[in-house]
Amino acid sequence: MAFSLNRLLHKNHLLMVSVLMGASMAAISVPVFAQAADKIDGDKFRAPASFSQLSKRLSPAVVNISTAQTIEIDNKRAFPKGSPLERFNDIFGNGGDENRIARSLGSGFVIDKAGYIVTNNHVIEDADFIEVAFPDGESYDAKLIGRDPSTDLALLKIETGKDMPFVSFAGANAAEVGEWVIAIGNPLGYSSSVAAGIVSAKHRNISMTNYDDFIQTDVAINKGNSGGPLFNMKGQVIGVNTAIVSPTGFSVGLSFSIPSDLAKSVTDQLREFGETRRGFLGVRVQKVSLDMAKAYKLKTPHGALISAVTADSPAERAGLKRGDLITGLGGETLENSTKLARIIAEAEIDAPMKVDYIRKRKRKSVNVTIERLKEKVRKKDNDDTKSESVAVTGNALGITVEEITEAARKRYRLEEDDKGVLVKKVGIKSNASGKLRKGDIVLEVAQEQVESPEDFTQKVKKASEDNDQIIFLILRNGRPVFYSVKIS
Repeated sequence: MAFSLNRLLHKNHLLMVSVLMGASMAAISVPVFAQAADKIDGDKFRAPASFSQLSKRLSPAVVNISTAQTIEIDNKRAFPKGSPLERFNDIFGNGGDENRIARSLGSGFVIDKAGYIVTNNHVIEDADFIEVAFPDGESYDAKLIGRDPSTDLALLKIETGKDMPFVSFAGANAAEVGEWVIAIGNPLGYSSSVAAGIVSAKHRNISMTNYDDFIQTDVAINKGNSGGPLFNMKGQVIGVNTAIVSPTGFSVGLSFSIPSDLAKSVTDQLREFGETRRGFLGVRVQKVSLDMAKAYKLKTPHGALISAVTADSPAERAGLKRGDLITGLGGETLENSTKLARIIAEAEIDAPMKVDYIRKRKRKSVNVTIERLKEKVRKKDNDDTKSESVAVTGNALGITVEEITEAARKRYRLEEDDKGVLVKKVGIKSNASGKLRKGDIVLEVAQEQVESPEDFTQKVKKASEDNDQIIFLILRNGRPVFYSVKIS
């Protein structure tokens, strides 16, 4: 059975989106975290005898978020008057003068006595009305302060005229694998539900946001938990419950939470500016594998390999190129490629940052002025014109390639001046098997541009004479990717 990634949102209409939302809280004027921190056992690896004390102190700061969205009904689809099927218009929502109201439930938590509330962006996205309910039954209309789809976070504000119970974020790297955690939320509409488990892993990339760095737990998280807090045994928020991976849409012990340091950084900006202000370097990078590390003469895999450089970006103006391997940012070693996006996003805008990199096995450094990230709208090519031509082929290392036809150029959205060759077949015994595949576009061999199938064969032959690994740059599904292939 195939597993799917689900956001856990509980909705009461037919189209249900699985997203984590839920829970309520009591309107107590004493800060919850201040009560809990000094009375709860700080040994996070010791199995507690009970979670009751912690739950009682934290639940008042966890809220149930209800949203309503007006959906316009297309009355053109209504069955005509006098039709035998006219009576079904009311059932299917067609033919009336009123629009349909879609409602959903999620979770959130108060982070300040003034009534600021953190939740997921998908909980409140497109909502016309947002209501926040506490465990004691009190409810308030909420104002959207700001939201950030890139991290799936949002900040709300309620006006109560009194101090509200609140919880606090833990510091950076607060979560440790194996420690006990609890989640409080609104699964399937059951408010103030508490679930316990342990941290299973950190730094998970589930390809959900641009800045994936999730905490994985085995806590039972379900639809309605979205936006709710994940607590450690000190009562600190170490994550925002956001998604699960499941074959059924319900919890199977694979739950994912946005780490507290990222959540705090984003919500602080939303509170100050109403939006996020991120740095922009202008590179697309990939993970440095063990083979790639050997090709770049690194003792251990680390850093980020540049697979593409955006035109007229800070990176291009500083002279960074495709194939450069970034090993450090701001004087600090870059541990892995996933860290780069976070570091650049949180970097000071319009300020220089030192970038250490390797180019053709030579270590270099350059200062890059980080710019503010601007959202781009990607244009879709709707030209369906088809053109066929006879392809010329080449073969090396068990890789059979052919020239790029006009049909292939349109299919892979290649510009007229883009060069390369199309992979037609990779032999099962080839060292490239499992790396290159049919349909890939080979752009470079050994960091040299490929012009034709004959050029591909010659460049592979030449590179094989001087190296035991050859670096290939290929284009796959519109994304440039590097592979290092061992020479037999």
